[in-house]
Amino acid sequence: MWGFWNNLKTTLLMSGLMGLCLGIGYLIGGPQAMLPALIFGGFMNVIAFFFSDKIALMTVRGREIQRQDDPVLYDTVAQLAGRANLPMPRVCISPAQAPNAFATGRSPHHSAVCVTAGLRQMLSRDELAGVIAHELSHVKHRDILISTIAAVFAGTITWISYILMFGRNRRSNPLVAILIIILAPIAASIIQMAISRSREYEADREGAEITGTGMGLANALRKLDAANRQIPLPVPDSQSNMFIVAPLTGSHFMKLFSTHPPIEERINRLRQMEPGLMA
Repeated sequence: MWGFWNNLKTTLLMSGLMGLCLGIGYLIGGPQAMLPALIFGGFMNVIAFFFSDKIALMTVRGREIQRQDDPVLYDTVAQLAGRANLPMPRVCISPAQAPNAFATGRSPHHSAVCVTAGLRQMLSRDELAGVIAHELSHVKHRDILISTIAAVFAGTITWISYILMFGRNRRSNPLVAILIIILAPIAASIIQMAISRSREYEADREGAEITGTGMGLANALRKLDAANRQIPLPVPDSQSNMFIVAPLTGSHFMKLFSTHPPIEERINRLRQMEPGLMA
């Protein structure tokens, strides 16, 4: 039931993002602006669909490895992918010292799991398994694609606001236009963050089911959260939702919204699952 409501909420939120994108086009440019808004959003999503994995791995300098490079990591991914009935994803390592991990790729057959060097040095094997199972859950449910589309729509909404405001069409009420420019990106960001948090909870839940326990992931989350508050991982804010815990990006501005649920809430939910997993 928990998974059903999370998936329903994600669907409604994605619909809300699409509706917001079209609504902005209508309010600023009239009915004739809705089609360009839709086309522009669709074009950006096509780019994200085919190239988001390459961009993400390039950002953290992730390189694909083979079993001889790291047998423990490679075998952990292979074993858990088998349990989850997934094809073997590419296994990648980033040289970053900030301990973190993410999955990327447009589908289970075009996916990769990437961990940082800092994570490999910090976690035990049970904790590593919890992290990998979490990322494989994202792969299984195409959460990477969902999150990427949500991020692209949020960015598109911001761009459309500015393009239509400062473009040729100036028929709209100036006050309405100003409010749209200010409020639309905020609304889009809130929806995007809600989608990301919903998918994180679901990946925690299924990751625990794949490994048979939530304690490895719970312990890993606590370690990773503490370390990432200290060690920057210089990635764009638009990619921070991909990681298992929110990275410290080095930005000097306070973030008003978070792409990740509170760590303590995630850990509490995993602990509440434990009796059922061990039954």
